[in-house]
Amino acid sequence: MTADRTPLARTELAGLLTDAAQSVSGVLTTEYPTSASRSYLHPVLGTLSAGPLVVCELNDRLEGFVIEEPLPSTPAGLFTLASYASALGWLTESLAELTASVDQICTRVGIPAQPPDPAFAAHSPAEQDDEFDFAFSALELAAIRTAAEAAGLSPGDYVEVLSQSLLAASRITDACMEISSGLLEDAAYVLGEATDHVWIGEGPDSLPTLVRSLLARMEAAE
Repeated sequence: MTADRTPLARTELAGLLTDAAQSVSGVLTTEYPTSASRSYLHPVLGTLSAGPLVVCELNDRLEGFVIEEPLPSTPAGLFTLASYASALGWLTESLAELTASVDQICTRVGIPAQPPDPAFAAHSPAEQDDEFDFAFSALELAAIRTAAEAAGLSPGDYVEVLSQSLLAASRITDACMEISSGLLEDAAYVLGEATDHVWIGEGPDSLPTLVRSLLARMEAAE
């Protein structure tokens, strides 16, 4: 019976967290082919394509951890469960925010509506340069105009949606890096304890790294 199985050893618990950390960090290195007409989405498409797959993967592992194995009852097992569940929830939330940002970008450019009227992007070179609030070199301006033309956007609109895409990519990158590093810290803590006496205190320092990070975010948001 499942209840008669031996609880996972600390090395296995640490391995569970380490594998999860590698999966989360791998989201950021995923490449996704992007057409010239959608080049402004290139910064986020890789993460957007890989993220949901990693969430499903982590969720399956979590179900195996709490269903196929005995429900964690040791301090190390409970510590690992709290860290893992926090990572999964944080990643899911971050991907939902990324999806919302991409939806806003697509709405801004009219996807999946018909391509913009060519007249929408018809400006003289002087008018195009005046659209920007910051300076570009002549080479950068030429590249922007080429990319904007391929996307059916004016240079100003192209820069705007590309900036939104880069900002969204930066946010999900920060989240994934913090989640991954937190999982690795918790894995080292579980593995490094000479005994199984982890997560037995009452203070905040006895909580997993990711749990403490989430609590800090909640307090900052209040």
